[in-house]
Amino acid sequence: MKKLQSYQFWFITGSQHLYGEETLKQVAVNSKIIVEGLNKAEDIPAEIVFKTVATTSETIEDVIAEANFNKNCAGIITWMHTFSPSKMWIKGLKSLQKPYLHLHTQYNKEIPNEEIDMDFMNLNQAAHGDREHGFIGTRMRLSRKIVVGYWNDKRTQEKIGLWMRSVAGVMASKTLKVARFGDNMRNVAVTEGDKVEAEIKFGWSVNYYPVGDLLPYIDGISENEIDELMEEYKKEYTFKTDNLDSVRYQARMEIGIEKFLQEGGFGAFVNSFEDLHGLKQLPGLASQRLMAKGYGFGPEGDWKISAMTRVMKSMADGLRGGTSLMEDYTYHFDGDDSLILGAHMLEVCPSIAAGKPTVEVHPLGIGGKEDPARLVFEGESGKAIIVSLIDMGGRMRLIVNDIVAVKPIMEMPNLPVGRVMWKPMPNLETSAEAWISAGGAHHSVISFALSADELRDWANMMDIEFVHITQDIDINKFKQDLMISDIAWKLK
Repeated sequence: MKKLQSYQFWFITGSQHLYGEETLKQVAVNSKIIVEGLNKAEDIPAEIVFKTVATTSETIEDVIAEANFNKNCAGIITWMHTFSPSKMWIKGLKSLQKPYLHLHTQYNKEIPNEEIDMDFMNLNQAAHGDREHGFIGTRMRLSRKIVVGYWNDKRTQEKIGLWMRSVAGVMASKTLKVARFGDNMRNVAVTEGDKVEAEIKFGWSVNYYPVGDLLPYIDGISENEIDELMEEYKKEYTFKTDNLDSVRYQARMEIGIEKFLQEGGFGAFVNSFEDLHGLKQLPGLASQRLMAKGYGFGPEGDWKISAMTRVMKSMADGLRGGTSLMEDYTYHFDGDDSLILGAHMLEVCPSIAAGKPTVEVHPLGIGGKEDPARLVFEGESGKAIIVSLIDMGGRMRLIVNDIVAVKPIMEMPNLPVGRVMWKPMPNLETSAEAWISAGGAHHSVISFALSADELRDWANMMDIEFVHITQDIDINKFKQDLMISDIAWKLK
């Protein structure tokens, strides 16, 4: 997984030659000070590079063309220090292929009462220069993020940093390859979807590989390789099983699957308990471990959730809190305090574990294979989000529900899975009604690192519908908004 720190964001300051060379020199000096200050901020996760003071249409075209073809450039940030006539920006912005943030700020935080004169006013014109620049973005119907605030304030820096994380999801999407070892679970609707549309819209290349193509990688793993990984398991986890053969087979699958993924440049994969020909077990511990390394995973052939897991892990790089495949499994009804127990058969990522996971071996009950080893743990507590991407037929919809995870209210000693218990906002009854009304799937991605803000920006850059279920939701208005949105997206 490419780290967020490896990306650059190019800072382009707008001006014009009307004000003279001395003013333009000061514009450049001030722009560099702003960029240096942002790069020192703890909330800015990637490097910002000052590129130029753009004063002509040709300069703007050239720097945007360079940004388009530079693989390290993830996006551009524009700011108008003075008034920059926006017709100069049309050709450049029309050709822009990278995410775009319009920073509406100014070099000085306060008006200098004694020093302010017409020279100061000619130099510091962002208050109306950025409005001219904003108009052309709206007139051209450009997808962009607008951040308003003083550049050295933490709140402004946080907004820029969150947008950068959304851009990391865009960059991960553009190059993402998903390997499908097995197809969708038979007769299931929501895990289906238009893979051609997904590649056009997101950049995801989703292709099928028979389990038979994977078997040589798994069968070719040496006992020494398995021994080394077993030692790693013993350091990281507590063993609650004597069935080491099962654990060793999961280690064999982890190494083999990862070799296949690395060789093919895949960032995510799926499998299905209905298609395990030649495998002794359904990958449990193996899938959990690969997710912890940053790979996306989807069970029962769910390639959309696999890709979203990878994308969201890319966004969350460097943040505290894990991100994992999740599934609503069962409810605990208790009025306003009703809770959801989320889990899966085997494959919940240990990045969301509250403590040290245990390695256990238990029967699975489906699939007809040997008892698989898996990691068992309780998930962490705190604010989180649940995310579902669905195919609406002709377009994609991203659904996000704010939740608060809690320590499970009972031990559940006979439930050998990684699990999380949470209260969905605003409550179970309203949340579930909204989720079902929006078409949300049973598979989702849970993240303790991200918020709805990053997902909203990502959806905007991907040009897909975004739906947010919040503490303040009005369920009747929510349903009406879904109907209006359905019409609007069909017209679009």
